[in-house]
Amino acid sequence: MANYSISASQITEGKNVFIRGKLGFAVLARLIEGAELAASDQRKSQNGMNPVGKPHTTATIIHAEVQCADPSSPTLEEQFVAERRYPSPKRPETGLNYSIDSKGSTLPIIAIPSATGDGTFDQDESGQELAQGLDVTLVLRTYKPKNFNNRGLALEQVIVHETPRYYNAGGIDQAELAARGIVLNGTPRAVQAAPITAAAAAVPVATEVEDGLSFPAPQPAVAASAAVQTQAPTAVAQPTAGTAPVAAAPASAAVPAAAPAPAQQETLEQKLARLEAENASFRDSGSPVGAPVATGPWNGSGQAQQAGITYQG
Repeated sequence: MANYSISASQITEGKNVFIRGKLGFAVLARLIEGAELAASDQRKSQNGMNPVGKPHTTATIIHAEVQCADPSSPTLEEQFVAERRYPSPKRPETGLNYSIDSKGSTLPIIAIPSATGDGTFDQDESGQELAQGLDVTLVLRTYKPKNFNNRGLALEQVIVHETPRYYNAGGIDQAELAARGIVLNGTPRAVQAAPITAAAAAVPVATEVEDGLSFPAPQPAVAASAAVQTQAPTAVAQPTAGTAPVAAAPASAAVPAAAPAPAQQETLEQKLARLEAENASFRDSGSPVGAPVATGPWNGSGQAQQAGITYQG
């Protein structure tokens, strides 16, 4: 545990401290709360740090330097903050770091350089998180918590000293686009795809494959269940003199057709006779010339064979 020369009980509430550096990590546009807060506190406990326990915003800057109002005579509050900078064991090249978890339901004010270029600042109301590496100054305020003697620190403002860049999860860095001559007017926002309707989801999309490539296939006509079905008008017999008109019976009242009688099972003898008859017909019809002629010396019965290819029985 570090030994500090200035304790939290020695500083006065209502004082401001300015500390400048490069933004390493920040959640400033929303509160860390709920499940995210529980996961964050668990990580802090596993790393030997004190859990925050309340909704908060957070910021970490690298190469942090306290901007003293009088460098020759820093205040107790400025010394208090300067002593709480720390080197990163994993990234010693980042110099002295400073982190703050600012409790409360109020988000810090983010000030960015005015577009007029006159050296003034405008409040950033984009609602986006600032990108890493920005040159910023954290404006801290000391306060006295209720029922607690030690003073605490709150993050009041974040002053951005360059054209703001924003954290873009998985997107394109706008600075890279600008370097290639592509400048977008305004801030790009993700466009959500329209949800598919129930009617569109019910229509299957068939695909065909040709030469290893798949593409949509022509869709069949509308299913019969969905098509408009029409019926031919029912003819009505015209009444003749002396007879009473008879109305046509509705379609639902029509007498159903008699069901076909079940086919009789073929016996073994019937099946054998049918096959022999089929074979006999194939003998004649299968020949390109036709059936044998009645006379000829080529068989014992005295029948003559017709020229061509015939079937020898």
